[in-house]
This record gives sequence, C-alpha cells and structure tokens, in this order.
Amino acid sequence: MSFEQINRVQINRNPHGLVPDGILDRNRPVSDQVTVVLLTFNCAHRLVPVLDHLRDLGLPTIVVDNASVDHTADVLRERGDLEVIALPVNIGAAGRNHGVQRAETPYVLFCDDDGWWQPEGLPAAVALLDAHPRLAVVNARILVGEQGRLDAISVEMADSPLPERAGIPGAVLMSFMGGAILIRRAAYLEVSGYDPAFFMGGEEETLAHKLVRTGWHLRYLPEVVMRHYPSVANAPHLRAHGMRNTLWNAWLHRGAFSAVRWTVFTLVDTPKNGDWLRGAAMAVKGIRWVARQRRPMSRQLDATLTVLDRRRFADRRSLFNRIDPVRSRGRDGQVVNRAADQLTQVAGRRSWNSTFNPHHRDTPDRNQVD
Repeated sequence: MSFEQINRVQINRNPHGLVPDGILDRNRPVSDQVTVVLLTFNCAHRLVPVLDHLRDLGLPTIVVDNASVDHTADVLRERGDLEVIALPVNIGAAGRNHGVQRAETPYVLFCDDDGWWQPEGLPAAVALLDAHPRLAVVNARILVGEQGRLDAISVEMADSPLPERAGIPGAVLMSFMGGAILIRRAAYLEVSGYDPAFFMGGEEETLAHKLVRTGWHLRYLPEVVMRHYPSVANAPHLRAHGMRNTLWNAWLHRGAFSAVRWTVFTLVDTPKNGDWLRGAAMAVKGIRWVARQRRPMSRQLDATLTVLDRRRFADRRSLFNRIDPVRSRGRDGQVVNRAADQLTQVAGRRSWNSTFNPHHRDTPDRNQVD
C-alpha cells in the first residue's frame, strides 16, 4: 500500500488494542497535520537516502542545518522539495526549535540524519494525538540497521512499569528518544522546546521533565516505526556533555534527596576516564546557573521517577570501571563497534524514563560530529 493510500485510509478495526476503534476513521490527510523536521550536521555523505525516504512520506519537510561545513548545503540545495533553515552556528538539539517554529501543522515528526520513518504507523500516531489533547509525545518503535533489530530502548519502553492513569493508550513514558517521536507543536512551544544550554547528549531529558511537569503525557506506540542506522563517529565527543547534562537535569528538577542519589550513581557508574573528568568539570562550571534555575518538581512526580531510578541502580557498573564502551578492542585487535548491542542495552534503560544517564547512550549519531 502506498503512503498516498495510507494517508487517507479508514481503519475500522483495532488489532493491537492501542488505538480505540473509530479514531482512525478520517478523511483529513496526514500531510495536513504533520511536518517533518530533520536536524543535520556535516552528513552530506549519507543524507541522500534519508531524504529519499522522507520524500516518500509525502509530508512537508523542514531541514535545519546546524552550520555544516561539508557539502551538506549542496545536497540540500539540489532538492527542490525541502524548506531549509541554515543556522550560522551549531546550537545542537535546540536547532529543532527553529524547525518547529517554522512548521504550520499541529504535529511535528522529528528525524535525525541517521534514520528515517516507515509510513504505515503514522496515521495511528496522529489519531492518538487527535483523540487525547493532553498527549504531547508519541515515541516510535526503533528498528536498528538493515536487519531491523529491535532496539533495546524500545524493549524497555514497552516494558514500562508505570501505571496508566490518564486513559491514554500506550506504555507510559517519562522521556523519549529525540529523533524518534511525533510531538504536539503546541506542547513543544509551551515549554520553549530544547534548552540551548544542554547542546547534545541526553538533551531530551530536561525537555521531557518540562512537559510532564506542565501536565503533558508521553506514550510509546509500537505501530509507529522508525529505522535507525547509528554511527558512533561522534560519540566520544558527547559523552562528557551527557554526564554534565544528566547531573544538571537532576539538580534542576528533582528533589534534593533524589538529586543527591542520582549524582552519586552517575559519578560511580560512569567509566573513569577523560570523559568523566571533563563531564564533572563541565557540571561544576554550571553550578551557579543550575542553582538560579532550580525548580524541584512535585513529590508525586519525583516518586514516579524513583520507580524508574531503581532499575538504573540495579544495573550500576563497578566503581573503578574504565572501559570505553565504544572502542573496546576484540581479540583480533580491531575496534569493536558495540553500538548495536551492548550500548543500546545499557542506554535503553536510561534514556526513555527521564532518569537517563545520557553519557552511556553512544549509539545514535547526534548530528554533531561525523
């Protein structure tokens, strides 16, 4: 079935039990409700297939170029079906803010330059957002590589221990994967989107906190599928940012006891290497800013996150672990790329639940260094 057919399809059955019967009966095309916002940086060498897949969606597409210095601008210039926002400097995830502001549809589909979306599940995601006005985010099921291996993050999301109290179908989340979501534009703008101070590396965590603190809900919907082709080219450049960001986020949003506990866990669990030192130094450098911005969440919300914290603490690594999870060497002396298995297994347990220890998530290419 082509996307043009899917775009106007009327579905009268509910095989998965996630979207109530009748919600998908629609005549309004998805292309009137969804805009793709693609964030890219220095990825001209692999951008063409991503753009081809996005074109097949038949949706308006805005590309935010984070001040690329390769041939990305040339690749984008050759495509006449894109709206391009060329930023003068690389501002990390906050580049998405410009795309969302430019979009004119109620929902925005985020995409990074290392993956693309399958069209079949998008009508279900749109229908769920239409049916539940306080639903802000629908996170897709993520399939990795040509083999379509289910990402460990998706396994963790589907197994969320959090109870459903709002009457919204799908697994309850407290955070999400930035390049694998359909988000309500009004909710995103209400909380001012991504904070430029976090740049990259677990930047979703603080945005998710802002959303749930203002009464928005996040859900995982496996009918929606995002294909991910991760690169670890830039992972070493962002681990320190990830450590800093998760410490900042704890002290910006969590209660004092929870923030202390998460700080101890992060400092113990993170491999003791140069990234640990840089991350700790970066976190300390921002202490005054964090203190001025600190607004602890409610005890009820903090208690919800504590349920997820317990899973993280059970996976804590040894205190003196120094292993680089991206470039550990195998018996043949070659660099072993574990982005597709070990790292996602560790990272998945941290990313979606807003107790994310983002310096572990080295699998996605975060559109910054490649």
